[in-house]
Amino acid sequence: MRSYGADELLLAETAAATTTSDRAQALLEVLRRTVPFDAAFLAIADPLAEGYRSLVTVDLDAPAVEFLSGPQIAHDIEVTGTDRKRPPLGPSDLPYPAEELPTWAECLIPSGIHEGLGLALFAPGGRHVGHLAVLSGSRRPPSPETRRRLARLAPVFAHGIDPMRSLLAGARLVRGATAGAVLRAGGGCEALPGLRTDGLLAPGSPVLAAARDRIGGGQVYCTFVWPLGGAHAPDGHVRVTVLAAPEDAPPDLTAVALLSPAADLRGLTPRELEVLGLLTEGCSNQQIAHRLVVAPRTVAAHVEHVLVKLGTPTRTLAAVRAERDGLYVPAPPCPRAHHAAPDPAAVRHGAARPPATKPP
Repeated sequence: MRSYGADELLLAETAAATTTSDRAQALLEVLRRTVPFDAAFLAIADPLAEGYRSLVTVDLDAPAVEFLSGPQIAHDIEVTGTDRKRPPLGPSDLPYPAEELPTWAECLIPSGIHEGLGLALFAPGGRHVGHLAVLSGSRRPPSPETRRRLARLAPVFAHGIDPMRSLLAGARLVRGATAGAVLRAGGGCEALPGLRTDGLLAPGSPVLAAARDRIGGGQVYCTFVWPLGGAHAPDGHVRVTVLAAPEDAPPDLTAVALLSPAADLRGLTPRELEVLGLLTEGCSNQQIAHRLVVAPRTVAAHVEHVLVKLGTPTRTLAAVRAERDGLYVPAPPCPRAHHAAPDPAAVRHGAARPPATKPP
């Protein structure tokens, strides 16, 4: 019979866990069989807040849990250097008494903890994802073997709690993705690991504004095209795909935006894609003409061309197909949609925006 290593055992027993917190709990339960401890603390690093978010604690009293969820822990982790790539570090390794650190003096020692090991967790590429601490009521320092064993298991823990894990899994479903960004609550964003960055996905870009607008209404998926080199797309178009963050992602991670080559655009010209975007937003021909500063008869001609190229007999069906296949350049919502009653002519011609669609 094959003998499984500790890392394989951890991976096998946490594979069925559906959320990050569940995986964290399972990881600590399995770890205890290999590296005995009296208490433990596992947290995700939050680079924007420059702190940590507690995922799970084991056998710590309520005051200790509350303390370890506050700002002091991040400061003491930084002071001791346990936020860097290095072997597990305990209080006996410090050049000064552990009592000089508030985390030990005010939290751990009053809870009966005297020894332990802290370890920073890093994903491939050096991205800091969290912190693991195993704690003991004994005053005896951990053995060298315990330190080596914990260090060997660090990559398994990093993989298990990586907040990007579920986002990366979704990103792999987008074929040919060349760049990506993670959207955070409050307007922030950061690079998606494994993909290059792109100016179109920089903070404050109109692409990300359009992505947030379309995913903010409860949709889990949307896709559209974006002109390159200017409004008339002298350099062609790129496809933008937006995937809402799954339920197990941290609450401040809201979505991931990905760039990929724009495939078949059904022969639609840059202007027709722009018209289709406004049509999809529910604008009438007259409103589209006003927005694009062209004559209404020009818009009517564009709309007719769009219907023919999409193979749809009505504006409504064209809008549905545009939403489903992402065959449009996003446009800001028409003022009429928010500040005035619907245009009767637009309603008669089916210009109302269709309901949100789910991914194909």
